[in-house]
Amino acid sequence: MKIAPSILAADLADMVSALAVCRDGGADYVHVDVMDGHFVPNLTFGAPMARALALHTEVPLDVHLMVSNPELLLDEYLAADPAMVSVHWEAAPHLDRLLARIREGGARAGLALNPGTPVSGLADILPVLDFVLLMSVNPGFAGQAFIPYVLDKAAYLRTMIEERGVEVAIEIDGGVKETNIREVAAAGVDIAVAGSGIFAAEDPIAQIGRLRGLAREEKT
Repeated sequence: MKIAPSILAADLADMVSALAVCRDGGADYVHVDVMDGHFVPNLTFGAPMARALALHTEVPLDVHLMVSNPELLLDEYLAADPAMVSVHWEAAPHLDRLLARIREGGARAGLALNPGTPVSGLADILPVLDFVLLMSVNPGFAGQAFIPYVLDKAAYLRTMIEERGVEVAIEIDGGVKETNIREVAAAGVDIAVAGSGIFAAEDPIAQIGRLRGLAREEKT
């Protein structure tokens, strides 16, 4: 399983140290939670910040746009050269066009779903997705408790992907910790986003490896 530390849970006044944790811990991605204060009740990480983060790390950025009208902001975030960009199903009525723009901008294109949004509606769009991001908390704030029923959504989505014969990764975001990451792995998740589950640990660098190791134990 790949691990993507969410820097929203780090010391926001010391992003350089947060990026160093990701690098030294061997993180696969740096997860950047972009919030607009409208789609979700918080405001974080504008495009200039994303570009600044990209200048200070070689770990690929995973940009999660929790914003209304993502088509108006997308190009600014693509300028940070992220590896992955996800937009929300609930915020983007013209998904096919938007996903194509993400790919044209050089990033893997992903679709994020809130906890209450069913995955059954993804059947038609799966072939044009690189990944699906399942929110396992209600988006907007770090440090929330994991919502268990999202594991059933992940398992159902894994079955859909296999039945369609497409290569689509499953990412999960929210409340992932060492107490539940085995269950997350068992549900077929490929990428785990962890915020406080990493940055609130006594040794955040070592915690990245610990989470990956626990997930690997479940897979073997």
